[in-house]
Amino acid sequence: METPDTPADTPAETTIAAKDWAAASAEPQYRAAVVDLLGALAYGELAAFERLAEDAKLAPSLEDKAELAAMASAEFHHFEQLRARLTTIEADPTAAMEPFAAALDEFHRQTAPSDWLEGLVKAYVGDSIASDFYREVAARLDTDTRELVLAVLDDTGHASFAVEKVRSAIEAEPRVGGRLALWGRRLMGEALSQAQRVVADRDALSTMLVGGVADGFDLAEVGRMFTRITEAHTKRMAALGLSA
Repeated sequence: METPDTPADTPAETTIAAKDWAAASAEPQYRAAVVDLLGALAYGELAAFERLAEDAKLAPSLEDKAELAAMASAEFHHFEQLRARLTTIEADPTAAMEPFAAALDEFHRQTAPSDWLEGLVKAYVGDSIASDFYREVAARLDTDTRELVLAVLDDTGHASFAVEKVRSAIEAEPRVGGRLALWGRRLMGEALSQAQRVVADRDALSTMLVGGVADGFDLAEVGRMFTRITEAHTKRMAALGLSA
């Protein structure tokens, strides 16, 4: 007859990922890390809304302009969800976002698209790099926060729209592919640097990632995480018909 699993064989019920917010937030450092995470995400969504609305001006047709406007609207809805959650957990949304504004604004300044196609690649590739990072972190969050984070990372229509438009442009003018491939590599480098700066500047977030809060990542896992993000980026570039 089989014997019951020992505690070592089963997931520990005390891990953060097995708890809801009410239980997990009793740990002050974890609570601070989540406020940071939601603040960074909220400002990211607000900045994405602004950027997509601005990029819509570069759209070659009214249909394309409307498509980007719809994406911008979805990003703003995500921002509203994050702002509401911060308020619910008694954190000031503006104060939570402020530490991340300079780094994210600098990223967008450094990666301002020069035309419609670069804007599409950035919306698809650049935003996806950030989403991959947050999904990795979400695996270690409490159940309530994880559900919210994954919901706001849902695709807003970037993927299929961007892939279709970029591939069509390359088919029509193959030399465009080389320029956009270089642009995609630059986005990758800037996005990873920006993510690392954000985490390094916030003690609670960095501690959670390297294993100081509950079941956070260890340093080796952080390395594997960035490897997975890089691999996903390579696949997305291939979907666009570009080399990474």
